[in-house]
Amino acid sequence: MRKERDKINRRNFLKTAGAAGVASVLTGAVHAETDDPNKTTPDVVKGAEKEQEPKYPQVPRRKLGKTDVKVPCLSLGAMFDIAENQIILRNCLKWGVNYWDTAHSYAGGNSEIGIGKFLKKHPEVRKSLFIVSKASDARNPQTVEKRLQTSLERMNLRYIDLYYGVHGLKKPSQLTDDLKAWVKSAKERKLIRFFGFSTHRNMADNLAAASKLDWIDVIMTTYNFRVMQDEKMQAAVEACNKAGIALIAMKVMADGQKVKSGDDKKLAGHFLSKGFTQGQAKIKAVLSDKRFSSACVQMRTIARLTENAAAVLDKTKLSRADFNFLSEYASLTCSGYCAGCASICERAAKMPYLADVMRCLMYYNSYPEPEMAREYFALIPSAVRKRFAKADYSLAEARCPQGLPIAKLVSEAVNKLA
Repeated sequence: MRKERDKINRRNFLKTAGAAGVASVLTGAVHAETDDPNKTTPDVVKGAEKEQEPKYPQVPRRKLGKTDVKVPCLSLGAMFDIAENQIILRNCLKWGVNYWDTAHSYAGGNSEIGIGKFLKKHPEVRKSLFIVSKASDARNPQTVEKRLQTSLERMNLRYIDLYYGVHGLKKPSQLTDDLKAWVKSAKERKLIRFFGFSTHRNMADNLAAASKLDWIDVIMTTYNFRVMQDEKMQAAVEACNKAGIALIAMKVMADGQKVKSGDDKKLAGHFLSKGFTQGQAKIKAVLSDKRFSSACVQMRTIARLTENAAAVLDKTKLSRADFNFLSEYASLTCSGYCAGCASICERAAKMPYLADVMRCLMYYNSYPEPEMAREYFALIPSAVRKRFAKADYSLAEARCPQGLPIAKLVSEAVNKLA
């Protein structure tokens, strides 16, 4: 009976979430997991409509590293046009998903503009939000400052809670003394509360180096059931945890190049028999690692938000057999997923940006986000893009730990994205 009470079956959850009695259905889960069981995020609407709205359970919260802040363990990845999707922000607040992650470049600026549009209409909710943005494609402190000022203006903000001054750290040498000085200045001017970086490639090296720095508050890194199999990554995560650096997981779904096989059907069947979707199981796997403060997931629709909220509100833990199944699945399907260990393949092929190519192709094939994929692909220097078709990738393929067919994937990317 206890297991049945802990379980929030997705089908039942979706059916119940539309009813006014949703809070009473999940009260046990909420009271056991949240800091204050009587506390909910403010409703956006006022007056009579507010009284009619159901009280939604709030997603669990975790401490943000060495800071005194607690954030929801599920956060909104706002990589899409928020200006045209205001309803997702309103519904995030209902579930207590008040951590909104955006960037200067997302949706051509319409992600930040959309948040600004929402806050202009509902300024009273600002104090309950934890807003995060990134200095997309900034190569020096001067550009970081410019990106920050633009983001503040777009979002109608006086400060940003967490600012990633490097959006996609490639190597530790980018964490310069000049950038450290800028961080100190930005905090003194009360433009940002916390500082960090995001990283998609060479993650273990970047995390390990950052763990020795005293001015990095938060790191957003690729982390999922595939990446967690890597011992070097585990050591780097632990180093950051001991240093008090908060960790945010992204690319939680571990989407690759959509390599279809019987193994995919086995994965779906394994977790559906337990009442979870694949996505819910992947989120639960990441959040089983208490060293991570939150899993940042792109949620364009209310249905996806509700499904993910169900996953984190559900108290049923994945079993050792479930983790073994995910580990085996990761091994069997690794040739369709780039793990971001860029230094290996790029050094072997003497060709930079290979990991970026894989990420762009992933956005195109698996999200799917063709325009975003083309936008990021276009950021690769044209001189490098011209060399892609002529390079020899045989040594890179031989050394790739995942066994990726690099030549084939680069050719596909050039044909689809150039």
